[in-house]
Amino acid sequence: MAAKAIMVQGTMSNSGKSFITAGLCRVFKQDGYKVAPFKSQNMALNSYITKDQLEIGRAQAMQAEAAGIDPTVDMNPILLKPTSHTGSQVIVNGEVWANMNAMDYYQRKTELIPEIMKAYNKLADEYDIIVIEGAGSPAEINLHENDIVNMGMAKMAKAPVLLAGDIDRGGVFASLYGTVKLLDDDEQKMIKGTIINKFRGDVKILEPGLRMIEERTDIPVVGVIPMTHIDIDDEDSLSERLNMTSAGEGIDIAVIKIPHISNFTDFSAFERMEHVSLRYVSRGEQLGTPDLIIIPGTKNTMDDMSWLRENGLETMIIRKSEEGVPVIGICGGFQILGKNLLDPDGVEHGGEMRGMGLLDTETVFVDSKTRTQIHGQVIGGGGFFDTLKGFDVTGYEIHMGVTTNLGGCVPCIRLEDGRIDALMNKEGTVFGSYLHGLFDSEGVVYAIVSGLFEKKGITMEDYHFDLSAYKEEQYDKLADLVRNSLDMEKIYEILNAGV
Repeated sequence: MAAKAIMVQGTMSNSGKSFITAGLCRVFKQDGYKVAPFKSQNMALNSYITKDQLEIGRAQAMQAEAAGIDPTVDMNPILLKPTSHTGSQVIVNGEVWANMNAMDYYQRKTELIPEIMKAYNKLADEYDIIVIEGAGSPAEINLHENDIVNMGMAKMAKAPVLLAGDIDRGGVFASLYGTVKLLDDDEQKMIKGTIINKFRGDVKILEPGLRMIEERTDIPVVGVIPMTHIDIDDEDSLSERLNMTSAGEGIDIAVIKIPHISNFTDFSAFERMEHVSLRYVSRGEQLGTPDLIIIPGTKNTMDDMSWLRENGLETMIIRKSEEGVPVIGICGGFQILGKNLLDPDGVEHGGEMRGMGLLDTETVFVDSKTRTQIHGQVIGGGGFFDTLKGFDVTGYEIHMGVTTNLGGCVPCIRLEDGRIDALMNKEGTVFGSYLHGLFDSEGVVYAIVSGLFEKKGITMEDYHFDLSAYKEEQYDKLADLVRNSLDMEKIYEILNAGV
């Protein structure tokens, strides 16, 4: 086991752990090291399918991308996908292990330590540096005894810890100090540096506080990261993306913010294009007059269908579709667009439910989960979606339902294994697909946006967008931010010294 390790923990959720971890991965890569991210346990509905058809958290896939490597299941051996306020689907080594309530998982999670260490040790044999990300806060004292993701993981990996606090929320010095002092003495000694994240203003005004927190904790502040917009995929529903509700100039795309929304990063490509605004809608009065409506993936299709019906958004979406507004459904959103939802085995909700009826399809939920990373080609189209024909696409499937064409839909995508994925209504106004990542195919997203521009009478001369180049540019910007904000000499010293 040759790799050196360093761990990023936070004083709370959304303090910037994923962001800083990705930045350090990029810096170490630029400095010539083979580096990999690792998070023993992730809780998120944003997930990703690896090349060997295993499921991990989307944040670790993003961090691997920043490190210039392919994501693997070893980077996130445990993924919790909430199914309710008290229960989750527990995914171990990329496959469903069980559906468990919070107490049952808490009592059994130490059984998974051998799997965590097997994954970690495999990475440690292959890479020079591992950047480990924690979860939430290490100072959740009610969870301390059986911790496997914060200080428990740091001990298992013998990794020095950097503790990040979010100053934008206020109270950063109290949260840093309180987090440190709630830890056991041996754990306090493992924290080798603190980071102030999301700072606005003049650092000189902050300096007295930096000196004081160093004195009170006996831990050096290794940097202050300014609040900067760098466009990388976010980890979970705390993402600021989901708070964007206002339409901008040009094309207006409305994503329905269903309660169990998953994989909302599917639509990031639209946000990154000029003259395109993408916003999230959770109430009828917010829908307005969009040029395109998207219903995203969901961890509970039937519950979210009920929610759409109860709050009136179903009726409004159907009306907009009848007026000619294109509607796209991805994964659970694809299922929602159909006529019938059947759950004979109680996989989600149990029983039967009427869908929106915008596609002539029926979905039956099954116990087995479809997980594939796959290529395909758009073979059919018509109406608004006619320009998609002929494009090669790449994406990944994560679903527990089988959707059948009842006869009134046009097959749109043939996958490399011969299956038909996407379906469209005969008018070419409603399109559904199981493929997450479909809009990362530049030809597809460009064809959709150009169609919207044309429909709205806007000229798109010499309009080009290279998503891959854009992502690389953002990762390099992130690395520059980390280098300029953190004392990298000190961080290398911490990395090399260990614990």
